[in-house]
Amino acid sequence: MRISMLFVLFLGSLTLLAQEKPAVVEKIPITPTSPASGKEMFNHYCASCHGISGKGDGPAAASFKKAPRDLTKLARDNGGKFPANHVAATLSLEDCCVHGSKVMPVWGPILSSVSHTPGEEQQRISNLVKYIETLQAP
Repeated sequence: MRISMLFVLFLGSLTLLAQEKPAVVEKIPITPTSPASGKEMFNHYCASCHGISGKGDGPAAASFKKAPRDLTKLARDNGGKFPANHVAATLSLEDCCVHGSKVMPVWGPILSSVSHTPGEEQQRISNLVKYIETLQAP
């Protein structure tokens, strides 16, 4: 009886393991969005990992070993002040050692590739930073 119970538990665990498939993130080419809308850019470029609310719970988040950063806590983690310059530097490639890995792309070149001028690239970064600031938890 005890052996049959262990066998049933073993089969049950194998069934659960067989059902767990690693999440696969589909990589698609980046397409331009309006540089005037931080929200549109965030939803298009960032939400797949960080989630619509910025909490790090986007649909692609489950595929990572380490969860994407909860962007709603940036101000809280910076003594209550939103670190706009740090976020802008992170997005523009100036902060290469903190940002950009095999998991998280460096956004400077990507935003540059969908921009027509350096001014438009700066507008994209500025509007993304402003939008991320609106996501901060009270």
